[in-house]
Amino acid sequence: MTNPSESTAHRYTPELANQIEQNWQQYWKDHGTFNAPNPVGDLSAHDGKPLPADKLNVQDMFPYPSGAGLHVGHPLGYIATDTYARFNRMLGKNVLHTLGYDAFGLPAEQYAIQTGTHPRTTTMANIKNMRRQLGALGLGHDPRRSVASTDPEYYKWTQWIFLQIYNSWFDEELGKARPIAELIAELEANKRTTKDGRYYEDLSEEEKRHAVDEFRLVYLSNSMVNWCPGLGTVLANEEVTHDGRSERGNFPVFRKNLSQWMMRITAYADRLLDDLEDLDWPEKVKSMQRHWIGRSRGAEVNFRAEGHDIAVFTTRPDTLFGAEYMVLAPEHELVDALLSPIPYEDDVDKRWTYGHDDPKEAVEAYRAAIAAKSDLERQENKEKTGVFLGTYATNPVNGKQVPIFIADYVLTGYGTGAIMAVPAHDTRDYEFATVLGLPITEVVAGGDVATEAWTGDGTLVNSAAPGGLDLNGLHKEEAIAKTIEWLTEQGKGAEKIQYKLRDWLFARQRYWGEPFPIVYDEKGQAYPLPTSMLPIELPEVADYKPVSFDPEDADSSPQPPLAKAREWVEVELDLGDGKKKYFRDTNVMPQWAGSSWYQLRYIDPTNDEIFCDLENERYWTGPRPAEHGANDPGGVDLYVGGVEHAVLHLLYSRFWHKVLFDLGYVTSREPYRRLYNQGYIQAFAYTDSRGVYVPAAEVEEKDGKFYYNGEEVNQEYGKMGKSLKNAVAPDEICRDFGADTLRVYEMSMGPLDTSRPWATKDVVGSQRFLQRLWRLVVDESTGELITHDRELSQEDLKALHRTIAGVRDDYENLRLNTVVAKLIEYVNYLTKSYKSGAPRAAVEPVVQLVSPIAPHIAEELWRHFGHSQTITYEPFPTFDEKYLVDDEVEVPVQVNGKVKARISVPVDAAKDAVLAAAKAEPRIAELLEGKNLIKEIFVPGRMVNLVVK
Repeated sequence: MTNPSESTAHRYTPELANQIEQNWQQYWKDHGTFNAPNPVGDLSAHDGKPLPADKLNVQDMFPYPSGAGLHVGHPLGYIATDTYARFNRMLGKNVLHTLGYDAFGLPAEQYAIQTGTHPRTTTMANIKNMRRQLGALGLGHDPRRSVASTDPEYYKWTQWIFLQIYNSWFDEELGKARPIAELIAELEANKRTTKDGRYYEDLSEEEKRHAVDEFRLVYLSNSMVNWCPGLGTVLANEEVTHDGRSERGNFPVFRKNLSQWMMRITAYADRLLDDLEDLDWPEKVKSMQRHWIGRSRGAEVNFRAEGHDIAVFTTRPDTLFGAEYMVLAPEHELVDALLSPIPYEDDVDKRWTYGHDDPKEAVEAYRAAIAAKSDLERQENKEKTGVFLGTYATNPVNGKQVPIFIADYVLTGYGTGAIMAVPAHDTRDYEFATVLGLPITEVVAGGDVATEAWTGDGTLVNSAAPGGLDLNGLHKEEAIAKTIEWLTEQGKGAEKIQYKLRDWLFARQRYWGEPFPIVYDEKGQAYPLPTSMLPIELPEVADYKPVSFDPEDADSSPQPPLAKAREWVEVELDLGDGKKKYFRDTNVMPQWAGSSWYQLRYIDPTNDEIFCDLENERYWTGPRPAEHGANDPGGVDLYVGGVEHAVLHLLYSRFWHKVLFDLGYVTSREPYRRLYNQGYIQAFAYTDSRGVYVPAAEVEEKDGKFYYNGEEVNQEYGKMGKSLKNAVAPDEICRDFGADTLRVYEMSMGPLDTSRPWATKDVVGSQRFLQRLWRLVVDESTGELITHDRELSQEDLKALHRTIAGVRDDYENLRLNTVVAKLIEYVNYLTKSYKSGAPRAAVEPVVQLVSPIAPHIAEELWRHFGHSQTITYEPFPTFDEKYLVDDEVEVPVQVNGKVKARISVPVDAAKDAVLAAAKAEPRIAELLEGKNLIKEIFVPGRMVNLVVK
């Protein structure tokens, strides 16, 4: 009697899958299977062979190496890009695909503060673990090209790029960046004046420095920032929650004026906006960037008050006659100058005074009350409050005196930080006017402003001044044009284009980040360091804590950890005029810095002469108008990542890249030609009676209810992750099913750009598919090849060629879920058609078809067929068009509207022939016998309906 274990000794089990996967991963590593050659440099082929003209540069968004490791949701995009890269290698393309690590950032620093462990130690351990987890998935990355933003060899070039931007200015006439040396030459030759209109030769040396600094693309500015005393650092807007607290640690965040490095990204606003048209990106992402940049046309209008001009930008200058009051941001530079020095008059509405008798006291109290609110919270706040400054401004079109307020719904970062309030036709102004009892004057007919603001179109009313501007009876566009013309003639305003985009705050009060390649002299003047001094490495410090503050202390100021390293901060350097004492900048760059250019370092990661050789960049990311059209901007061919980076990372990367393009360091105008946003893997999560999440893996289901440690818990659905305690580690799935099974399952779960639910119990379906594929090739008892050389039937040929055509098209268009569906369908067809070995000509192609998604099993089966080379570069199967067209078509035959039979007829069969065949079908003939045939309905290729009585 045969031992059952012997009859299945060569079955594709998880244990065998693990063994196969480890063997092939080692093979790929030993043979450099995925190493992509460059045109020049250390990574060139060195064999004299020309590179394939056809190439593919595919990239995943820079991951952060978390201490928690990966869950099965993380590899979704990585498996997809690996599949796409493998498919394109089989098409004969030279494919660049690698993965690095965006490893600077606050999490490692916070851990260092808590434990005393150096952030580099934690970061390197996290990277090692992440590489192990990703390696187990069989991702075909070129390991020579992997980088980490924390490597000094990498951030040397981050610092170098910062210096190129610092040493540049934006020539508005040419619409591009130029070296600062060219600006100085033009200033010295009197071809250009300073920002304030003076000639360079008339300035002192200190004034000359200041004049040049005003042009730089990187500059120091006193700006309003998000100061978080609890974390000891300034935060970017995206790191602040809606309720004005830090995303990490939930500490209060306060708005504070500080001297900070800024990048003049606003100079590129038009190019960042207009060039979106040339990108193959999701329209949703383009819309988000357009909204963020926020270009709008209108007028800048001057309201005169207390000897000052208050500039207001408005897209609706036609509504000026309805401006009943002004509102300034509480931080506006003119607030203190406009404050009345005397107490409020007795008849001033008490709703305007914030409970105080003196305007100064009211403003101080109001500023303190809103200090912890984020910009987003202020914008979305429905509860309108404000303070009257005790002074009035003159409306330029009718001379009317309108009160001036401050209110938190107006921000310094948008427009001019001051608005003309037209409550009849703006919802926020209407709410404010209603709460504070301010007048509301209709100037655009169309709604009932007694109940709500009318924001639609209409004709102008109540909009004329005696002997002055008259807009009555005009419609919007005509009224806007006439108002701008009048304002310009009167010197009270001018047409202007305005943007929401603000310059990039480029400094953090942290330890774990790139140091600035800048030093200061004893007067505080900044000096860029030469390339020969790069990289500026982080010093060792006794501890990583910023000077501690009470989290509620809004008056505190940042003191970065690097400020403690006095021996590093205070240096003697020779910058060309002898040794002098200088002081290093104790801030560091934001985490965005390293991720703004990494696609270029992947191209040339070992080059120590330049961040990326121009010839290598031209090959991998240069424009290819013959392939992509005349306006092709160049860039990475496919960039895959989550939509959460739709604005900031992508906007910052585009800005850096455009500066490098202007300066001649790259040939591509954009970093990423094509963008694809993958969805997320979601999973059930569970909360106890306190609303606290419990480990999902330890929850038991009984009779439709869920229990954790005997207590009933609530089930909900959300994004898989650490916070919801519903993460599933890929290590476990690989161990229990194999990496190829995990890859197939994740690709089959649904369209790549949508979110999908994870269910471990469903993984077995993908495993069974691979087992069926295995059994088509391998005898489970002997391990021998079981295919034969029999010729394919017409049905086989149709099934094969249709599968090849469909799978090929799906791979090209990233429809990876339907790739899996078509492969399953074909494998099932072969399994049912051949009980004891299928034709080799039918099976060998499916191994090639499946190899991009399940590469380990494909490699192993390819060897079983007797091939000695890796399947990685085998040509992808092609199809014959003639097998995609049916000679016959199956037509349902209805009797009185109900299908009673099906007949096969030639595709081009005439109506009479089809009807005759239908009536001759035995089952139909039986139903027609003895009946009167009333009507014959024929839809070619679709159906026959016979109506009888």
